[in-house]
Amino acid sequence: MTLTDAAGLGRVGIWTASLDALPPAASGQIAAELEAQGWGTLWFGEAYGREAFTQAGLLLAATGRMRVATGIANIWARDAVAANAASRTLSAAYGGRFVLGLGVSHRPLVERVRGGSYAKPVSAMREYLTAMAGATFYAAEADEPRPPVLVAALGPRMLEVARELADGSHPYLVTPAQTAEVRAALGPGKTVAVEMGAVLTTDRETALRRAHAHLDIYTGLPNYRNNWLRAGFDETDLIRGGSDRLAEALIAWGDEAAILKRVREHLDAGADHVCVQVLMDSPFDVPAEPWRELAPALVGS
Repeated sequence: MTLTDAAGLGRVGIWTASLDALPPAASGQIAAELEAQGWGTLWFGEAYGREAFTQAGLLLAATGRMRVATGIANIWARDAVAANAASRTLSAAYGGRFVLGLGVSHRPLVERVRGGSYAKPVSAMREYLTAMAGATFYAAEADEPRPPVLVAALGPRMLEVARELADGSHPYLVTPAQTAEVRAALGPGKTVAVEMGAVLTTDRETALRRAHAHLDIYTGLPNYRNNWLRAGFDETDLIRGGSDRLAEALIAWGDEAAILKRVREHLDAGADHVCVQVLMDSPFDVPAEPWRELAPALVGS
C-alpha cells in the first residue's frame, strides 16, 4: 500500500501557485471550495511568497478532509530539525492531512535569493532527510506517525535518494514516459505524485501561448533542461519558453475529456496521483472557473 492509499491523496488533485496573490482568508476560501468540489489534495510551492508551513497551516485550517501538500518546501529555507517539528505538528493538528514535499530548488533561488551554497544538492537532500529522521522531537505527538515525505526528484541520483529515504517522489514538468521511468526507479510501495500542467481550452494558439509563458522560467533552469535532454528533447526544444513540441509534450490542453486523457496517461504510466496545474494568462490568476469545470470529469478518475 502506498501513501496514496493510506493517506487519502486521491487519484487527482490541484497544484497552484496562485494562492499567494490572495489575502490569507481568501486563500482559505478557495481551499474550501476545492474541497467541496472533491479534489483529493491541494499542492502549492515555495519560492518568493508565503513560507510553506505557514501556508499549509492556513489551508489545513480552512478545510476538513482534503489533504494539503507542499510541492515543494525548499530545504534551504529551514534546517531539518525545524522541518521535522513543523511537519509533525501540522500532521497532528489536522488529522494526518499534511503531506511534506521537499526539494533542493534551483541555484539562482538558493544562492542569489537565500545566500546559500548549491554545490552538492543531492548530498544536501540525503543529509537533510537523514537529519529529519533522527531529529529529537519533544511534544505530545512525538509517538504519532510522521507525515509522508516526497522528494522532488528529476535525475537518477535524486531518485535514488527518494527511494532510499523518502516515501516517494513529486515529479514536476514531466511527460508520461518520464513518469514511467520514475516509477521504475522507485519500484513498488513508493508513491509517485506527478504535477501536470493543463490549459482548459480547445484553441491551440491560446494553449501554446500559456504553455510557453509557463515554461519560460523553467527552460532557463539546468535541472529541468537536463531532465528534458535525458528524455530525448534537444537544444532546439529548450529555447526560452520551449518549442511547440516540448510544450505539447508537457502541458495538456483541450476540453475536459482531453485533460482527463492526459491524466490517465500518467496514471497508466505508474503515477499514483496527478496534481493538475491549470494555466491561465498569469500565474497569479486564480483558475476558479476551470477548476469547477474540470472537477466532474477528473475527480474520481
